[in-house]
Amino acid sequence: MNTNNKPELRTERLFLRPVMSQDAPFIFNYRSDAETNKYQGWIPENLNDVDIFLSKISPQINIENTWYQFVIIESNQLEIIGDIGIHFLGEQQAEIGCTLAKEFHGYGYATEALKSIITFLFNQLNKHRIICSIDPNNVNSIELVKRLGFRKEAHFKESLFINGEWVDDIVYAILKREWN
Repeated sequence: MNTNNKPELRTERLFLRPVMSQDAPFIFNYRSDAETNKYQGWIPENLNDVDIFLSKISPQINIENTWYQFVIIESNQLEIIGDIGIHFLGEQQAEIGCTLAKEFHGYGYATEALKSIITFLFNQLNKHRIICSIDPNNVNSIELVKRLGFRKEAHFKESLFINGEWVDDIVYAILKREWN
């Protein structure tokens, strides 16, 4: 595992590496699916939208008040199947979010990738607390973070304005000492 400014993580079936500009077409393929990503605040309409998104990502990991993005690559096919974003909220806390292409849902890839990221954040970057912000209607993501050991900490009513409407937001969190 590489823990410098360009970390790479490996699991049994996956390779996670920092996103690169040449990943834009692959990211567009799964992020532009409005039905699969209906609970996300960002759905690109074209490749330029992805380029703008990528330009806002920090080139270095663990910089306060920035987002850092990994792509999830299926090791056998060397195919980008999703991404994980990390929002560094401060020196000791981070927020994570995962997007996976719909054809890879239900095979444990998100669980495997998130376990790797969470372990990295706690063990290599020494974070104290990790949160996830989830739309309450996104039952699959809620079940995923609960399986990972996250607990519900807050339910904010109509706190986010996404796609022209006010939506609720649920925050789940886990502390380093709670992570196995």
